[in-house]
Amino acid sequence: MILKKGGIVLFPTETVYGIGTNGLDEKAVEKIYDIKKRDRKNPTNLLVSNMAMVEAIAQDISPMEYKLMEAFFPGPFTIILKKKKIVPNVVTANSDLVGVRMPDSSIAKKLIELAGVPIAAPSANISGKLSGTNLTNVIDEFADHLDFAIDGGESKIGMESTVVRVIDNVPHILRPGFITPEQIKKITGNVILEENKTPILPSSNMKHYQLDIKSILIYSEDNQKMVDTIIDLSQKYTNCVVLCCTENAEFYHTEKSIKQVICVASKTNLEKYTKNLFSSLQKVSSLSSDMLLIEGVKKEGLGIAIMNRLLQVCNDNFIEI
Repeated sequence: MILKKGGIVLFPTETVYGIGTNGLDEKAVEKIYDIKKRDRKNPTNLLVSNMAMVEAIAQDISPMEYKLMEAFFPGPFTIILKKKKIVPNVVTANSDLVGVRMPDSSIAKKLIELAGVPIAAPSANISGKLSGTNLTNVIDEFADHLDFAIDGGESKIGMESTVVRVIDNVPHILRPGFITPEQIKKITGNVILEENKTPILPSSNMKHYQLDIKSILIYSEDNQKMVDTIIDLSQKYTNCVVLCCTENAEFYHTEKSIKQVICVASKTNLEKYTKNLFSSLQKVSSLSSDMLLIEGVKKEGLGIAIMNRLLQVCNDNFIEI
């Protein structure tokens, strides 16, 4: 088996495409870091296919941690656990904690089962560049380094997993994602949203969302105020791009100062918004523009994770009205 022997495989998950190898093989994991040009201080998750695999790599698992895994495995949910010595330090950036996820993708699950080992699988992108939600977006960057690639079509979700660490029996969300605080609270009775940039968190700096274009995120609960502010700001630039919801596109198409309008999805369909976000950002990055103006969404439910990512895009350059 390619993976078990330390080979490199590009494959789909329900969140984004991953580039993976045997997560218990230190030299193989180091190859992933080299291929991605990933900072060794940035840990990576281990993907598993069953609870026996979780217990092979993690120790001192608490009842609360088991409860969370029972509720959200398989799925877009990563839990930070205390690692066993079998997990190489390169995986965890020398921390005694490891991120563990059981993907809800038939291809990914079968791949892990066949490999018989946890897979170290960061997102399939050169560090600092946009992640890929289909094979076409990423294959060219990695073709010379792969032993195998699997095309699973478009990723179902298109956003990285929610990352949680249990502290004093309370789940702390370190990175919001598709699993929302409300969903976690229903299971555990309590949840704390931290969104900390911490070394134990895979991809904690989120630089892969940042584009080579100046960006501003604008939000108001008053939709017309938000639209008017974006139009006013666009007047200051000669080649402005707007990233917006489909409902507001018509307001921007008639403005001469706005050269391109890219619709992500309806503001009433945030699941589709998460799925389309990376592809929308890839469209933006292909354009020659001097400013990207981004509509925000209401920061509740899935909107928490979306706003977290949009703030990364604009490097926290945010106007709330």
